[in-house]
Amino acid sequence: MLRSRKRTAVAALAALALLVTGAQASGIIEPAGQAYLDARAPVDRRVDDLLRRMTLEEKVGQMTQIRLGKLRGNCEWNPGPLREDCMKAVLEDAKVGSILSGGGDAPNPNTPRAWAEMTNAIQKYAMDHSRLPIPLIYGADGVHGHSNVLSATMFPHQIGLGATWNPELQQRLGESTGRAMRATGVFWNFAPVSDIARDTRWGRYYETYSEDPVLAGALAAANVRGQQSDPTDGTAKLTATAKHFAGYSEPFNGHDRAPAQLPIRYLQDTVLPAFQPQFDAGVGTVMINSGAVNGVPAHASKYLLTTQLRERMGFRGVAITDWEDIRFLVDRYHVAADYQEAIAMAVNAGVDMAMEPSNAAEFTSGLLASVRSGAVSGKRIDQAVRRILKLKFELGLFEKPYVDPEKADAIVNGADRALARQAAAESAVLLRNEGGVLPLSSSVGKLVVTGDTADSAARQLGGWTVGWQGVPEWSPMPPTVTVLQGIKAAAPSANVVSAPTQAEAVAQAGDADAVVVVLGEDPGAEGEADTEEPALTAAQQGLVDAVRATGKPVVVVLLTGRPQVLGTVADAPALVAGWLPGTEGGAAIADVLFGAVNPSGKLPVSWPKSVGDQPFSYDQVRGANAAPGSGYDPAFAFGHGLSYTTFTTSTPTLKSAEVGRDDKVKVSVKVANTGSRDGTLVVPVYVHQPVSKVLTPQQRLVAFTRVELKAGEERTVDVTFDVKRLAVTAGDMDGGGKPEVAKGAYEVVVGDGKARFTVR
Repeated sequence: MLRSRKRTAVAALAALALLVTGAQASGIIEPAGQAYLDARAPVDRRVDDLLRRMTLEEKVGQMTQIRLGKLRGNCEWNPGPLREDCMKAVLEDAKVGSILSGGGDAPNPNTPRAWAEMTNAIQKYAMDHSRLPIPLIYGADGVHGHSNVLSATMFPHQIGLGATWNPELQQRLGESTGRAMRATGVFWNFAPVSDIARDTRWGRYYETYSEDPVLAGALAAANVRGQQSDPTDGTAKLTATAKHFAGYSEPFNGHDRAPAQLPIRYLQDTVLPAFQPQFDAGVGTVMINSGAVNGVPAHASKYLLTTQLRERMGFRGVAITDWEDIRFLVDRYHVAADYQEAIAMAVNAGVDMAMEPSNAAEFTSGLLASVRSGAVSGKRIDQAVRRILKLKFELGLFEKPYVDPEKADAIVNGADRALARQAAAESAVLLRNEGGVLPLSSSVGKLVVTGDTADSAARQLGGWTVGWQGVPEWSPMPPTVTVLQGIKAAAPSANVVSAPTQAEAVAQAGDADAVVVVLGEDPGAEGEADTEEPALTAAQQGLVDAVRATGKPVVVVLLTGRPQVLGTVADAPALVAGWLPGTEGGAAIADVLFGAVNPSGKLPVSWPKSVGDQPFSYDQVRGANAAPGSGYDPAFAFGHGLSYTTFTTSTPTLKSAEVGRDDKVKVSVKVANTGSRDGTLVVPVYVHQPVSKVLTPQQRLVAFTRVELKAGEERTVDVTFDVKRLAVTAGDMDGGGKPEVAKGAYEVVVGDGKARFTVR
């Protein structure tokens, strides 16, 4: 089947290559020589050649992305088979250039092979029914593995991966995700998220890596490099996405897509830097913030999408909207009188492609009308389409538009589960371990396991798993090791008792050696996962209080998408933050609990004491109020995380005590494992600026590294950072200046040690 499809596509391309015509009445220029079909020709030449052959209608179609549902079933939401009349309306009549599967928009059956067959069929229809066979690019949200596919391995969500502080691991996870998605014909992944975590009320908190832009940016860039690495499986390449540009993660009331008020200084110095490493890594696409910033929807802001994104940050790829966001300019934000005006507003601001999931013809006709009226220039259309075509050429879609369905299952099903287990184990943060409760002995006699998430795969996997809001009730559950199952496997000779209720847990604790309480939250995504009370419930706290009252050692495992305010649980003898650890999460948590893995996770975010601590981050600037709680006062600080061994770090030394604004600073520090177990130490490097004309945080993260140390081992590690990371926006309250590095004195801070240097 695949070979016949390839022969059809090649024949279509060959037939097109034989066409030699002059100028047509339609105005299309078709010169002799089809340079765009020549894989040996430079990409820019191919783009130029194809662009001048295209009609305006064909160009506008390339700027449109439509959801899978419009091609099948009842041409709306019914998940039936593909239908030619549905595909004709979208792919042939509207000439749409991209299709996406939103969360849960999968083929039936939801297998890798079915995905590959479906994307191939859609691709073939598009190429067979277009005058110029331009391949589609198919997109999906693979936010923790190829997470729409039932049998795919689900990695930990980004908030957990942030706790690893391990860029190399993120690159490997990106490679795995890219491999799985490409095998199914999906060559555009709407991930990773570069937004920084600032408000635990926000429903997408778990999709971020960190509250810190340096950590978030480094991990996101590594993931991008992995996803976009050259394939070895004979498929086209895949593009990742930087999202959501920018200012999305700090809505003023904590609710998703509520407007944000972000001073320009804060936007430039804290929010945007998290995106720059992805742009520097060559990420192919960027998705625009669905919200509004400082009174202007991001999709209507030329300042954000052109001045900042293109001119100052150097992004050269494709900018796509989020779900239906151009329409929201009319019916949610009311900044445009009608849809046509909204289209012109967004395209002129810098949008290249519209994720318009429901009505391709309405978008394309509205954009055509805007061009014909002069509201959008032909030059701007060519600019957007040039970026889209360049992406498709660079990915290799013109040469390799199809995938092999016969290989898909073997590539995707159960792939890289060992990597998933490693990632989940490195994500775990040991918050508290009073009296050395952990690690547990694998020869423990009786162990009680209780809590609402002890045996809940759905809670462990979180949102964006098979469906948008998590695994749907009607769906089978992806193959998952729960914490209860992981504990039983790790201690096969123990009497592991599952106690679903508080009464059972208390009764069983009487003769137990220890009690493990696993707490979590219901899966969800976006606004539906917002909460005004990001705290453990009274029932959860009551369960922990009750089992602690038995006098037995109690270990609390927190499988949540955000730092929940703990209440009385904060005093439990042992606390482990496991986040949303994915399909191998239960095995990984058991590895940590029983000491097979020495925990190395460090908090990528600050853990608040109170629900009133919003927004909350370690780098908040200092104020004049010295009262308790007015400054940075977390339950557990950014970067906190215990180990089963002990470490020391020396006072840092610098290669040079005087540097220029364009220089790098090399920091050397001696680290030692002073305990009896091998372990991994995360070494954050901060900078403190004693005097600044504008307020700066007490300290800012500028670099970090991970060091594996044998018991008793000592070594010196070098960490280098760019002086430009110290830039802040100069000027007065209006933020009218540009980011620049102030001259003067600074201090490098590593642990309790400091080293002074001067920027000249």
